[in-house]
Formats: sequence, structure tokens, C-alpha cells
Amino acid sequence: MEHEITPPGPGKAPLVAVVDDDADIIELVSVHLKKTGMKVREFLDAESFYRFLRQDVPDLVLLDLMLPDADGVEVCKFLRRSERLSAVPVIMLTAKADEVDRVLGLEIGADDYVTKPFSPKELVARVKAVLRRTGPQTPHTRKVEIGGLLTIDLHTHQVAVEGRAVEVTSVEFRILEFLASKTGWVFSREKILDFLWGHDKIVTDRTVDVHIRHLREKLGRASGLLKNVRGAGYKLEA
Repeated sequence: MEHEITPPGPGKAPLVAVVDDDADIIELVSVHLKKTGMKVREFLDAESFYRFLRQDVPDLVLLDLMLPDADGVEVCKFLRRSERLSAVPVIMLTAKADEVDRVLGLEIGADDYVTKPFSPKELVARVKAVLRRTGPQTPHTRKVEIGGLLTIDLHTHQVAVEGRAVEVTSVEFRILEFLASKTGWVFSREKILDFLWGHDKIVTDRTVDVHIRHLREKLGRASGLLKNVRGAGYKLEA
């Protein structure tokens, strides 16, 4: 089941991929997203979603954890491992409300987590919020260069180490963006969590540590710029 509606009006409408094995849920989500002018592609299983990804890149994915042919966690991991797809934001949409499932989803790179049953209006608000914070920034934004190694482009959401592009997830980029807002300042894990998921207090400090570890692995020679201050938090500093 794959449908697409192009909304009226100028400009490029965000394309949201909804992956869920419940046709009623897909219909409910699609109707409310399309009312806001978004385009929607609908998938009842992982295989049809993977086929779509071979040629297209959505602006956001709404992903159920319980799919008939795959675990949603594995689908999210697939997206995060792909250079072409790693920056696509993901919102987990699932009936699994256990804390361990929610934390796991966010640690593997999901940008948000919504449990069923849900309010369609709240879901649309979450989608808009994630698209705002992961989409193109206003023209006055700039590049931040640290230590002659690391470049963070706040306009294009690109990261480079010694001129070489580094693929990071949207969550990882936002951590760098936050730390780079005041280089040399120490930000506590709680402050970082508030910046990332202010509405979702169930996320733990460990989630920040997991994302920082992934960032250091990707930054290579520039990993030393991302410093841990014992008992205080993290900072970016040359």
C-alpha cells in the first residue's frame, strides 16, 4: 500500500514514510499528516519500505517497532548505518511502552518515541517539531570550526573532519550543535537531554553517553575535541 498526495501551494512539502503493519493506524496517521500539507508514503512491512529506499529518501520516518517481517529496531539500525540515509529523522511509533524499549529506540538513533494509543494532533506536533529541528536552518546560520579539525555547518547540517565529510545522525548533529553553541562551556547530561527531548523525561543520562560514544567513533582524529568533564558533563574545545 503506497500512496502519495502532493499538497497545494508553493515550496517543497516534507515527505513522511509511515511504516506500520496496522492499516487503520496508517490511514489515521496519513489523513492527519496530509491535512497539514505533508506528502505521505505508506508501508505495511519492512520489505516494501526497503524497496522504496533504494530510489527515494524521505524527510522523516514514522516507524513501528513490531513489523511482520522485521524488528523496527533493526530497520532503524539499517537507516543509521547507511551513509545516504543516516541523517533521516526517525520517530518510533509503537505499542511497546516499556522504559527499556523507549530508551533502546532513542539510543540506536531514533529522534522521538510515541506510544499507542496516541493523539493524532500530538503525533503531528511531534512530526513538525522533529522536522523543524532537523531541517535546513535560516540563512544567518554559519559554520563553526574547532581546533582546525572539526567543521560543523549549521546551515546544511553537515559535519567534516579535516575537510572530509562525516555522516552523523540527526541526534548526533544536534548534540554537536548544542555543544558548539558555546565552545569550552561544560553542558551537563541533563541539559543535553532537555535540549534533545525536553518533553520525554524517561530518557536516562546513559542515552547521552551512548550518542557521545558513537560520535567519537565517527569523528576520528577530531574525537579529542569532544571532552568529558568528570562529574559535570561534556564540552567541545580545541
